[in-house]
Amino acid sequence: MDENSKPRSVLDSLGEEIVRIVTPVSICMLLVVILVSVLNNDSDSSGPSFTSIATVAYNESSSDSNWDKLKGAILNALVFVVVVTAVTFLLVLLFYFRCTKFLKYYMGFSSFLVLGFMGGEICLFLIGKFRIPIDCVTFVLSLFNFTVVGVLAVFMSKTAIIITQVYLVVIGVLVAYWFTLLPEWTTWVLLVAMSLYDLAAVLLPGGPLRLLVELAISRDEDIPALVYEARPIINPDSVQRGAVVQRRVWRERRDNDIGSDENLESRSNLNSTVYSSLESNSGLESLPSIGKRNAVDVEDGQVPRPDSELAAPLIQHRINVRMNLQEGPSDDFALEGIGLGSSGAIKLGLGDFIFYSVLVARAAIVTNNLKQEGN
Repeated sequence: MDENSKPRSVLDSLGEEIVRIVTPVSICMLLVVILVSVLNNDSDSSGPSFTSIATVAYNESSSDSNWDKLKGAILNALVFVVVVTAVTFLLVLLFYFRCTKFLKYYMGFSSFLVLGFMGGEICLFLIGKFRIPIDCVTFVLSLFNFTVVGVLAVFMSKTAIIITQVYLVVIGVLVAYWFTLLPEWTTWVLLVAMSLYDLAAVLLPGGPLRLLVELAISRDEDIPALVYEARPIINPDSVQRGAVVQRRVWRERRDNDIGSDENLESRSNLNSTVYSSLESNSGLESLPSIGKRNAVDVEDGQVPRPDSELAAPLIQHRINVRMNLQEGPSDDFALEGIGLGSSGAIKLGLGDFIFYSVLVARAAIVTNNLKQEGN
């Protein structure tokens, strides 16, 4: 017996997938710290500054007392959290009314602004810092091409997953760096406020993020947002030939639904309907030895694994099964679990990239200031 043919455990593949998420987050934090060290290396106020919604209520000054800075920072954080909450509820409402295309175009426009304006401004800072010789036409054309390709890669077209991942990290770096330009007290209080808001938005029954996720679960749809996706790890040795790869879910089906005779009968009727519909419209009979059991697998998020696909593809392949039912509750037929992704991939919102990067970068700024004061 070959010792190398030992089956891999779930922890092995899961650990590798976690590394695929931790690595881009670490890269994002490192790049933001480098930008802060290069552009803001003289003092906290020497670097570029800007006015945003995070400083609309109070503009911190070095002559203010610490108590005034704390009160002003809390006021800025409250205004920022209120605006973010209102915008998030608006996004939930648009997603509820299936305005997915509008949300997609809005996210694309936001990415265009981040890559074009924020990225262009940082490039100008770096050009002035290192005195890079470049003319305006070349700079504008290069920036425009970079921005358009980024928007297309993230939202508008299917490209290689590595290109999308790179652009998402770049967007996270740009936004995180601009947050480091906020006043010190406002930045720290804002980080604490956003942490509390994130917990409330996800855990509270009426939280906007929880409503958005539950709505996406009920429809089995992807949320149009800036989300970093790491492809799942599939061990070819663990999947037998012609076997079925089941999508991982966050939560399993309820036990009382499985034991109910009425639900079992309704599921069997639904499986027959799905099977007949797939057989007439999708050419289901072309698959070898596929029957009603495979139709049940399709409903449960299981996809027959072809012999040619031995690893996770770069371009995601989806099988969409649409069932138009006019009678009966939808809870009995919908998938009662949300996958880590449409293909079982782990996903992480870009807000987490920005939060950790701002936290580390602000700590680097404080450390740099303390070293300068000591010298």
